[in-house]
Amino acid sequence: MRIHFHAVNFDADKKLLALIQKKLDRLEKFNDSIVESDVYLKVNNTGKMNKTVEVKVHVSGNSLVVSRDAETFEKATDLVYDVLKRRLRKNKEKKRT
Repeated sequence: MRIHFHAVNFDADKKLLALIQKKLDRLEKFNDSIVESDVYLKVNNTGKMNKTVEVKVHVSGNSLVVSRDAETFEKATDLVYDVLKRRLRKNKEKKRT
């Protein structure tokens, strides 16, 4: 899967990008019609939950967008992964019927 990373107002670490790449590559086993993904990493200035990960997954026919805030980008990535996994399964089941 082709993934485009966009780090807003900071330079993302290569380890972080590799972790996100690894997580999102696992999504292909839940829905094999994923074309590409856009990942937006943002640092907010408000509160403790100031790291935002937003992922737009382009599946043939439509797009899924999930955004989550957490204390770290790793935790936010895990939250996004869980939601995307459920939504991709649901989307695949909906196409079967």
